[in-house]
Amino acid sequence: QQQLVESGGGLVQPGGSLRLSCVVSGFALEDYTVAWFRQAPGKEREGVSCISRLYYYTDYAHSVKGRFTISRDDAENTVYLQMNSLKPEDTAVYYCAADPLYRPICMITQSLYDLWGQGTQVTVSS
Repeated sequence: QQQLVESGGGLVQPGGSLRLSCVVSGFALEDYTVAWFRQAPGKEREGVSCISRLYYYTDYAHSVKGRFTISRDDAENTVYLQMNSLKPEDTAVYYCAADPLYRPICMITQSLYDLWGQGTQVTVSS
């Protein structure tokens, strides 16, 4: 069974940091492009960041560029999202997703991703 399980969410003060993890099972992470998405209350889900397989190309939403860093450890079947300088507007449920097709670059487009995790809550508040 193919699964993605996120963890690492929680409550943090503005300016703080969190590192999210996404552990995959039932498939080899090295064969997939992976992305993080988020959905805030009352808003549509939006792309945050992605990392391709093979050459580890990365991309970020403008709102998180310079603050968030995506990385992957294929040997551990884990993808990470390091989030620094967090703002209240970063509050959302964060999801990881996987795309099995090879693409030279990754794209943070929801329709490309077939496999999704259940999400982890991130709350930024004082």
